[in-house]
Amino acid sequence: MTLTRRIFTLATLATPLLAPSLHAARGYQIDTMLEGLDAPWAFGFAAGGILITERDGHLLWVADGKHQRVSGLATIEVDGQGGLLDLLIPRDFERSCNIFMTYAKAQGRGSGTAVMRARFDPHKTALRDVTTIFEMRKGTSGGRHFGSRLVEARDGTLFVSIGDRGDREQAQNTNSHNGTVIRITKSGAVPNDNPFIDKPDHLPEIWSYGHRNPQGMTLDLKGNLWVNEHGARGGDEVNKITKGANYGWPTIAYGRHYSGRKIGIGTESPGMEQPQHFWDPSIAPSGHMIYSGKQNRQWRGHHFVGSLKFDYIARLKGFKLREVEQIQSDATSRVRDIREAPDGSIWFLSVGNGTLNRLIPS
Repeated sequence: MTLTRRIFTLATLATPLLAPSLHAARGYQIDTMLEGLDAPWAFGFAAGGILITERDGHLLWVADGKHQRVSGLATIEVDGQGGLLDLLIPRDFERSCNIFMTYAKAQGRGSGTAVMRARFDPHKTALRDVTTIFEMRKGTSGGRHFGSRLVEARDGTLFVSIGDRGDREQAQNTNSHNGTVIRITKSGAVPNDNPFIDKPDHLPEIWSYGHRNPQGMTLDLKGNLWVNEHGARGGDEVNKITKGANYGWPTIAYGRHYSGRKIGIGTESPGMEQPQHFWDPSIAPSGHMIYSGKQNRQWRGHHFVGSLKFDYIARLKGFKLREVEQIQSDATSRVRDIREAPDGSIWFLSVGNGTLNRLIPS
């Protein structure tokens, strides 16, 4: 991999060394801050720099106008949609130096979503004390639907999204991790207030289930957990996650199978949750950020979701959540991840362009 530009100093959060590429979007300026990324999946701000994961198994450190690959990763299984996936910089990073990543881990003939913890030393550009703190229960092969977002709850526990792995019926099997959001501690233990900790035929890590492929996950300003997930043909969803709840896949869904066949029994069933918003046609959502309002008070509490299919950033708002804007330019090709920087600016990864970008209202 070759990075074609080194255009910012992240010690001051994107002070340019060279003029960044500018892209026009109605009402916005989009600056391309970094080019040449190979299938970027996630990024995070730490120690005056930015860490970026690439699906093919590379972790990149960018700071002070330089870029380097980070050494010391666990063995990554690059398997279809799987590889090195999400990245979490926890709130206690300055003290602990710990980071967390999700990745595809080999499991016999297949692979499964796993969580890695490591101590990151930016001076040596290396990881140490690398430990796999969780891996999903074995049993699924194939390279689809790893899910794989990581969020730190307000109490310091970790939420992890796991897709159905292409085995859709398993999303209703509570003795499987397929199609779930799990909750674990930073050591991989099960918190004692998880909803199914003492319930037979329920894995204790499960927080919610009935998900298809959740590729975006975030907290709102009150600490509530939200997920966006891929439907099939139609029916991509945004869900507000409730402890112990069943989100219906594949018993209920908005949309149809790719073949055109009906999914399950329809769109509603007792005991199964309804989405807060759904898209039809599908936009292939990935990345999810709820904005603090730090640089734009009018956007406080609004949801920003990337579209892999239609090449835009959706802005959603309201008590009954609705899409109110599509932010689109040549910079928004296949948006994979979107995050708020410490200064309140909005950054996103474009898979289509292999770029890291910054969005500023004009």
